[in-house]
Amino acid sequence: MHLAVIGTGRVGRPTAYTLLLTRLFDEVTVVDIKPGLARAFAEELKHVAVSNRIDVSVYWSERDEDVSGADVVVVTAGYPRRPGEKITRRELVPRNAGIIKYIAEVVPPRNRGARYIIVTNPVDAMAMLFKRVSREEFVISTGTHLETLRFRARLAEDAGVGFTRVEGWVGGEHGPNPVILWSTVRVNGVPVEEYYKLHGRRLDKQAIESYMKTVSREIIDAIGGTEYGPASAFRDIVKAIVLSEDVYLSVAAPTRIPGISEPVFVSIPRKIGWMIGDSLYDKLSLEEKKTIHMAAEKIYETYRWALETVELA
Repeated sequence: MHLAVIGTGRVGRPTAYTLLLTRLFDEVTVVDIKPGLARAFAEELKHVAVSNRIDVSVYWSERDEDVSGADVVVVTAGYPRRPGEKITRRELVPRNAGIIKYIAEVVPPRNRGARYIIVTNPVDAMAMLFKRVSREEFVISTGTHLETLRFRARLAEDAGVGFTRVEGWVGGEHGPNPVILWSTVRVNGVPVEEYYKLHGRRLDKQAIESYMKTVSREIIDAIGGTEYGPASAFRDIVKAIVLSEDVYLSVAAPTRIPGISEPVFVSIPRKIGWMIGDSLYDKLSLEEKKTIHMAAEKIYETYRWALETVELA
């Protein structure tokens, strides 16, 4: 199994490192256009492999078009939000749409049938753009899986249970419009509101939602960027694909939304394995479905802006 990670910046490096340690890949290719960066990072990965007694071939390139024969391609290339920079993920469109268009043009011809996981922000719109240009079958955005992990961490602390005792998902848009799908949430296997009543606790949904939406900015401003949380979230997704686990993850995949002319990459918990499976959309509450639709409209608007930026509209 061959993994390619395109972009070895603050997110790409910990992602490649974390995925190497899964021992799922015989070959790993890292790519970055910055002179010397990919080569230096590849050397470090070799040292990691020796330390962990992993037999893996590590390659590097400074050209996206040199990637060949990959089974899984994780795209992290692009401009991130920086400490103190008061811009939204959507405002990265003018910088990142051209990068994604180029990668979607030059990588798929030598990697047909690969599974493409898009990380570059604004991630849902960039995944739509990548699929539009590449016409590849399996393209997903990492969606709100990271928000789901943040939500579960905060809820577990609030409920006084271990992290593994919380289930449930966040849907919608990665960024300004994630929505906690409270109807899916369980604590120790019990619906969340019932659990809180049984234990005499008060559930402050607003405080938990606020944490989920703002913690990334706190991390970016304090240490320069989010690294290990995203890397672990992306590992979950890649592992589910490679091992064909068919587990429910809040990733964004093409979804038909009433009133929108083409499928939108909006996050709904869905089965992810070697193929993209069915979602839990039909089991959501009416209010949750409405919030999913609202997020989809915003994603589609950002996608249309991206198309105009790269003159594909």
